[in-house]
Amino acid sequence: MSQLSKLRHGRTQWKHKATQRANQNRYQRKQLARVTHERDCAATALKETQARLRQFESQSQGLVVRPKVDVVLLALQLFVVARIGFRAVSRVLSLLAWALGIKNAPCPQTVINWVMRLSIVRLEAARRLKGLPLRQAPFTNGLIWMLDVSIGLGTGKMLAVLACDAQHHQLTPGALSLGRVHCIGVGVAASWSGETIAELLGHLIAQMGRPAAYLKDGGSELQKAVDLLGEQGLGSPCLDDVSHAVAGMLKRVYQDHPSFETFLSACGRVSGKLKHTMLACLTPPKVRTKARFMNVHRLFTWADRLLKLSPPGGAKTASTLAKLRACLDQLPACKALIKRFRADALGLLECQKILKIKGLSHDTLAECEPLIDTMPSAALRQEFRAYLDFELKTATTLGLDHVGLPISSDTIESLFGMAKHHGVGETQDAARIALRLPAFCGLPTREEAEQVLNVSVARQQEFTSPVISLTKQRREVLGHPERLESLSITQGALPVECISGPKNRSNHQNIVQISTSYEELHGPQLGSPARPRHLENPVPPGRTETALIS
Repeated sequence: MSQLSKLRHGRTQWKHKATQRANQNRYQRKQLARVTHERDCAATALKETQARLRQFESQSQGLVVRPKVDVVLLALQLFVVARIGFRAVSRVLSLLAWALGIKNAPCPQTVINWVMRLSIVRLEAARRLKGLPLRQAPFTNGLIWMLDVSIGLGTGKMLAVLACDAQHHQLTPGALSLGRVHCIGVGVAASWSGETIAELLGHLIAQMGRPAAYLKDGGSELQKAVDLLGEQGLGSPCLDDVSHAVAGMLKRVYQDHPSFETFLSACGRVSGKLKHTMLACLTPPKVRTKARFMNVHRLFTWADRLLKLSPPGGAKTASTLAKLRACLDQLPACKALIKRFRADALGLLECQKILKIKGLSHDTLAECEPLIDTMPSAALRQEFRAYLDFELKTATTLGLDHVGLPISSDTIESLFGMAKHHGVGETQDAARIALRLPAFCGLPTREEAEQVLNVSVARQQEFTSPVISLTKQRREVLGHPERLESLSITQGALPVECISGPKNRSNHQNIVQISTSYEELHGPQLGSPARPRHLENPVPPGRTETALIS
């Protein structure tokens, strides 16, 4: 091979090797650039992730150190507003502890203590409670006091006194609710007479002044207590709850009706025939024997709807209609009574709805007139009009005839009902229920939660020690049978009154008489120097502070 051929062949091999090296270098440069880009992206993502992690850790640390007052407020809201039990409150807070930043969720007993201390805080704050001044009742505190007595297990009966602003319907639209009332006093005793109720009300008047009016049901003891206060110069107008008044009217008109007992007996027999059958969904609603006329309209509504399922005409043998007719007993014979009672009850219920939402005034009375005219019973129409006219005179005396006078005590009824079924367990202990009544009135606030934390254990024990607890008695007697006879000793204890006690003035049962001659006044009047002056909330000297009287 010549030198030229060798040179050309060597150049070809060099070019081939150079091309291979160029391709390899080019591939390595691309891979290096890709790896470098991925490394830079990974480093940036790592920094961002670390930054987010540090931010999350800082937020988590901030939640862990959440103030205890927030935990107390949340627990109280779950119990009072959401209305779940103590164990349920503890479980909810344990489940949401990580999200809410709660380090240790409270146990059920801690929640019980917070609720009890909320009652203490609210009773102590009740002494500062005042309503808007009433121009025509200048010597009152501007509040309406609702009174009621209820029973629980044991020999104790609960007496509760709630206060609401007399001008509620001007301040807040809608019916009166638990969020707009304040519990100013509770008491537990084996029985409540007019004298004992008047004594408790006298203690409250010494602390808060005389109310603008009392709102009660038809109980004779409550009326006697109000009359006794009037004899002592501490009287205030007395209002009758519209629901109880209507129930009394229905009772007087229909209790002696020849078909009424037949109707009630038929409802009981129909209920027995419908139970445990394919028609069990048609059983009548339950109506209590006591205070039957408060809800007896439900039975008549049920009977009317049930009779409409059986139209005139024949029914096939063994059909569902035939089975239903076999269970109706004497209900078809009471059809006239059912129709008449329903017409009366419908008009009364519509009037109650208007009066509970807007209060009693000239305008609401005008709204009720067309409804009253639709009622077929003349005696019922006359009595209901007389009741409204009488209560409207009281509203005029207080200057609320154009604003709306609250005449419904459903709030205190719902308070007792909720307290008996919420947070008491299997034992409806009257004493324990009474101590928790103030906690259900109003919505918990952060300020109250802070005050709950400031209540000491000694103050809580002082508040609860005079009350006889059935749960505590059961624990002691079942564990120590020899202590059985102690039950007869403890049941003879004196009545317990939990009222708003004073801090800077005395609480004396002998109260200076306050003038009640404000009906003719039209605003505060200046008396002549020769006439004696009557002071609101006068306090005799030499008294000691009493927050829990036993």
